[in-house]
Amino acid sequence: MYPTLNFPEYSFKIKEEISGKQIFDIVRKKYVMLTPEEWVRQHTVHFLINEKKYAQGLMQVETTVKYNRMNIRCDILVYDTELKPLVLVECKAPEVKITQATFDQIARYNMPLRVKYLMLTNGLTHYYCIMDYVKNSYEFVKEI
Repeated sequence: MYPTLNFPEYSFKIKEEISGKQIFDIVRKKYVMLTPEEWVRQHTVHFLINEKKYAQGLMQVETTVKYNRMNIRCDILVYDTELKPLVLVECKAPEVKITQATFDQIARYNMPLRVKYLMLTNGLTHYYCIMDYVKNSYEFVKEI
């Protein structure tokens, strides 16, 4: 039915509409179209809340950030308790390979945010980075 992802098993509210299947997003508090990327995004949201213990109330999903007069859409943005951006997540559909272009995309999105952690996932492969703004670089880490 839906591809098995490299996350713990979670339960989701899914409903059938004329336009297609929809999944309930607990952060946006509404049903959204269930696409392969949304399947990954919802697993990631639950992973961040349940396994990494980030507060649901400090998360935004598909939020827009302005950068160089452009609107950038962030898949998941997690804030710390001082409401400073802490984790930026880019989600791709399971069939999309994570490449240098994906890293370039999240790096561009991060320019106005300057988060501490980046996460890139297609639901099968996950990459975590910690940013170093002094050296203007990032380092891969095992987890965030």
